[in-house]
Amino acid sequence: MPRLPSFVRKLSCLALLAPLAIPAFGCGDSASDGTDSAGGSGSTGSTGSASDTTSPTVVSTFPTDESANQSTTTTIEARFSEAMAPATLDSATFIVEQGSTVIPGVLNYYDETISFTPDSSLSLSTTYQVTITTAAEDLAGNPLETSYVWSFETSATAPAGPAPVHLGAAGEYAVLAKSAISNVPTSAITGDLGLSPAAATYLTGFSLTKTGTHWTSPQVTGSVFAADNDPPTPTNLTTAVTDMMTAYTDAAGRPTPTALDLGAGTIGGLTFAPGLYRWTSSVTIPTDITLSGAANDTWIFQVTGDLDLSAAQAITLSGGARAKNIVWQVAGAVTLGTTSHAEGVILSETAITLGTGASIEGRLLAQTAVNLESATVTTPAP
Repeated sequence: MPRLPSFVRKLSCLALLAPLAIPAFGCGDSASDGTDSAGGSGSTGSTGSASDTTSPTVVSTFPTDESANQSTTTTIEARFSEAMAPATLDSATFIVEQGSTVIPGVLNYYDETISFTPDSSLSLSTTYQVTITTAAEDLAGNPLETSYVWSFETSATAPAGPAPVHLGAAGEYAVLAKSAISNVPTSAITGDLGLSPAAATYLTGFSLTKTGTHWTSPQVTGSVFAADNDPPTPTNLTTAVTDMMTAYTDAAGRPTPTALDLGAGTIGGLTFAPGLYRWTSSVTIPTDITLSGAANDTWIFQVTGDLDLSAAQAITLSGGARAKNIVWQVAGAVTLGTTSHAEGVILSETAITLGTGASIEGRLLAQTAVNLESATVTTPAP
């Protein structure tokens, strides 16, 4: 059960739509027959009906309450039981504090989840408290059932590696593409699929079924969205694609690599410590590689050409390293060979292809198409 806040706030500020910059002072099998364009929307909760009198609740948070050893660069998230009114989610209703100091940052709301990215790294070995007040409302105007308060403690050790790449709304998807998502059944995707600006007719191989305001597929544990679905999906997808491209540009522009053109682009058998690695060529992984580091450490791999993980080979993690902290920024095409396994977020300027039986714990974010062949995609653990 959430704990009630031990303080009373008196804040007066305008309600702002996400994304919201918070000032330091704390104010603030194919797509059916191609004819069903009334697909999913970005929100699957309340429709704003006057008959809705049920108050929303917070169903999960990251970090979890009273958790320790959290990264000083963490993004704070809360998921609601239903869709919320974005205008009621601002610096007066979502508050992050260290003691009496309000932490400034940027709020984003998407698909029943609000996220907060601090403007700067949090302090080491420090407890932070997060409060969502009852001024936060669902689409029908029902306030949050009760103020929700939780806390977490940051790690005593600063993370090694480059500053994380923030995905924004693109981070809500297991697979996100601009031109097409094709699938040779049967694949297994855990997480949402998004396609924009292409229409739903370019989602193939999924046997989509209209369910309320979104589509479902037996191959997808999550929802499927396309640009021609009902509002607000088109706007949500446009934001996600824009954030994907922003993240790509950020990752590609990071200077001062830890190593340049390591292995002349052939990197099989290597172990990578946290860091920034750049190649001015294509990269081939002909045998297993290992990424070794602690839970909060980060990796960015910048590849000017293509990225090719050979059949039956794997990217493995050790020392507590987590897939969510690994970014593969690839200017060319990405190919994960038959039965291979990868870890991390792939940001491709072109296409991503997973061969038969290939798998990844991470996200596939492509500026053209994603092609799956009986593949497995699992969103990374938080």
